Amino acid sequence: MTEPRFLQIHFLAPYTAALLNRDDSGLAKRLPYGGHLRTRVSSQCLKRHWRLADDPHSLHRIAGADDAFRSRETVDRKVFADWAADIDAAVVKPIKEAMLTAIYGDKGTDKKSRQTLLLGEVEVAYLTTEAQRLVAEAGGDAKAAAELAKEWNKAHKANLKTMSEGAKLPGGLTGALFGRMVTSDPKANIDAPVHVAHAFTVHAEEAESDYFIAADDLARDEDTGADTIQETELTSGLFYGYVVVDLPGLLLNLGGDARLAGDVLHNLLYLIAEVSPGAKLGSTAPYSRASFLLVEAGDRQPRSLAEAFRSPCRAETGQAVAALSEHLARLDDAYATGETRRVMSLANTEVPAAVRGTLADLASFAKNLPLQLAGPAA
Repeated sequence: MTEPRFLQIHFLAPYTAALLNRDDSGLAKRLPYGGHLRTRVSSQCLKRHWRLADDPHSLHRIAGADDAFRSRETVDRKVFADWAADIDAAVVKPIKEAMLTAIYGDKGTDKKSRQTLLLGEVEVAYLTTEAQRLVAEAGGDAKAAAELAKEWNKAHKANLKTMSEGAKLPGGLTGALFGRMVTSDPKANIDAPVHVAHAFTVHAEEAESDYFIAADDLARDEDTGADTIQETELTSGLFYGYVVVDLPGLLLNLGGDARLAGDVLHNLLYLIAEVSPGAKLGSTAPYSRASFLLVEAGDRQPRSLAEAFRSPCRAETGQAVAALSEHLARLDDAYATGETRRVMSLANTEVPAAVRGTLADLASFAKNLPLQLAGPAA
């Protein structure tokens, strides 16, 4: 096997009578492809469920995985949390405002104008320590606090990077995997080594408008008891999803820690296969698991297998795997890129050059890739 540069992950996941991801009008997200509308789940939706999953394979359970907080209110809710409650507000105010403008830009004191920014645990700890230091130095004097805040702001304005200098995971594990964009400080940006495509149904959309009521239990003697009458959309489908991991980029973002990178890939495989995106949990129970998972390791530019479904196929795993395998075989004949493959499948269809195994087998395969890339010293 050549030195692995990319890990590609393809999956098929079935859902019935669900509303996995809604648009601004409350309807299922859609994608026109191959002359047909498909039901879609956005990459943002998928990533959010994977990173926040409360699961035995959660990312936050990995040893050395620093936490991160994506919010406009991290300074208010994390940096100036419980410890600042009993301190004179006139002392706290200029220090808090200095930190808000340093992190969120000139309009940072206005919550509505702030970017929803990802801050890592190390950055929050740094800001908390600095806030406590400035408050202590002010000694209860509001004017002194204002002067200290002004000087602090000059030193830190538009330089979030200084807050995590030398840190292994400046944006936490979330930033190391999915990246970070800081409009007020481009030097603090983090390139995402995990690239996630929007998942879409391998067939034309299957949707219906669901009429439902909220019954008034105590008004049955007066009328029908239908206190609220509404409609929602429900969809069913077999979704194709695609994820690419830039392995050198992942190692770089994790400070060269091949052990941590391997644990991340191991858990990520489980999350992709087992964690369901979805709204309306109480009324649709949108829980499913991937019926097909293909992982490929190689050193050539990745390529999606979405083209296999440009012409819609039946919403059945065996049919979809057959279409994917046929397209993959054509790519192999044309390009001969030589990826090493492992596959887990509920269908009996053979996948070209793929060794069949369980989810645990695929996760172990992925876990070992960073060690191969890092070499014996890792």
